[in-house]
Amino acid sequence: MNSDTFFAICLIYSGVFGTMFILYIVAIIIPFSRLKPDQPGNPEDFEWHFVVPCRDEEAVIGDTILYLTEFFPSAHVWVIDDDSEDSTAAIVTAAGERNTRVHLVQRRRPNARTGKAHALNYAWKQILDFMGPDADLSRSILTVVDADGRPSENLLEVSSGPNLFGARGVAAVQVEVRMSNRSIRRPFPESDWYKNLVARTFVRMQDIEFRGPISAIQTSRKYTRTVNVGGNGQLARMSALLEISDDDGPWRGALLEDFELGLHLLLSGWRNAYTASAWVDQEALYSLPRYITQRARWVQGTMQCIRYFPSLWKSRSVKNAGALEISYFLIQPWVQLLGTLFYPIPIFFLISTLAEDPKRTAMYLSGGGWLVLIGLVVFTFAQFGVWGPIYRHRSEPKASALTGIGWGLSYVPYIYLSYAVVWKAFVQFVRRQNGWAKTVRNGEAASDAVLVARLK
Repeated sequence: MNSDTFFAICLIYSGVFGTMFILYIVAIIIPFSRLKPDQPGNPEDFEWHFVVPCRDEEAVIGDTILYLTEFFPSAHVWVIDDDSEDSTAAIVTAAGERNTRVHLVQRRRPNARTGKAHALNYAWKQILDFMGPDADLSRSILTVVDADGRPSENLLEVSSGPNLFGARGVAAVQVEVRMSNRSIRRPFPESDWYKNLVARTFVRMQDIEFRGPISAIQTSRKYTRTVNVGGNGQLARMSALLEISDDDGPWRGALLEDFELGLHLLLSGWRNAYTASAWVDQEALYSLPRYITQRARWVQGTMQCIRYFPSLWKSRSVKNAGALEISYFLIQPWVQLLGTLFYPIPIFFLISTLAEDPKRTAMYLSGGGWLVLIGLVVFTFAQFGVWGPIYRHRSEPKASALTGIGWGLSYVPYIYLSYAVVWKAFVQFVRRQNGWAKTVRNGEAASDAVLVARLK
């Protein structure tokens, strides 16, 4: 194969998948722009149980318990201590002595630290025992929040609405995720302006990601009936969880246990729902190494779920449009892996040709090659940069239009971090590194070197 043929193949690959992705973005933006608030319901129609998985969370768990018991006093709060080495269990025990609706679920090694799914299953069984055999599980809602999670005060009212748990066929509800530290101007008060600028922009990009494309994807999934759930702000009807449970429980062993759970619900004929009318705040990361470690775990979980591909297409519960949408999600990491090899080649080829033979390059561009060049630029920037203005319009209307454009331009290099993430995930996938790695909080005194040491 000569260089011209190889260049043509790379260009075709980039063009085909680039066009597909742009059409996909257009397809998710349209329903997102028409999104209307969900009608609330009566939370007294249900029994609520918050589940908070923890591993060394003494820095945040006390405040989280206070928040949940203050704003959701009728709910039970179950904190899973996955053999923490700090004072997490002591903090939860003290809270339980003050409030009988706060419960400590404690695991010890060697049966602990075997994965978040196993921790959730362990708590699930204890909650079932607590509720007793006569409990109405169709009216019982289990809500998973992170140790630093802050659900919106209207969470229960919105989730009880007629289009959410008020509809009997709905098994699970996912609420919008927001970054609690998105408006902090000086994350590092003792540092210079540049470090603070980079840190707050990095946080803003994470907020854009969840409240922009992720929210838009979930909104569009209402039409394909393939809404899925995330790890934070995930609510599930306990009768549906019981229906899909095996001997261990409803959660399986993938690192992306939330998506895996939602997929099992869909394959069983249930429907999941998404709402942006309620939300959960969580802390965005300032540290790039910690961010890549966290996201690589999520991508690795998606890679593990590729095993559901045959079951997805054999299922009579998932329509063809839904199977296509889920398939697209499952193959994304693998397309990205190939993309890191193919996408840059046309640009590098053009640069090397320009250096070696400027006349040939000029002839190529004048002969229509300039359209290809413009297409590459549009593909590189527009498909991602558009989320800055959209986010500003929907989530931060007080910000200027220029700020929205700036956020869009910043989102382009941010999104390309995913290519570093996908290769790290691939290496972990090949090596079968499947441990539940805790994400170190911004306020915890742990360097990135310490984080890496913990993960080995």
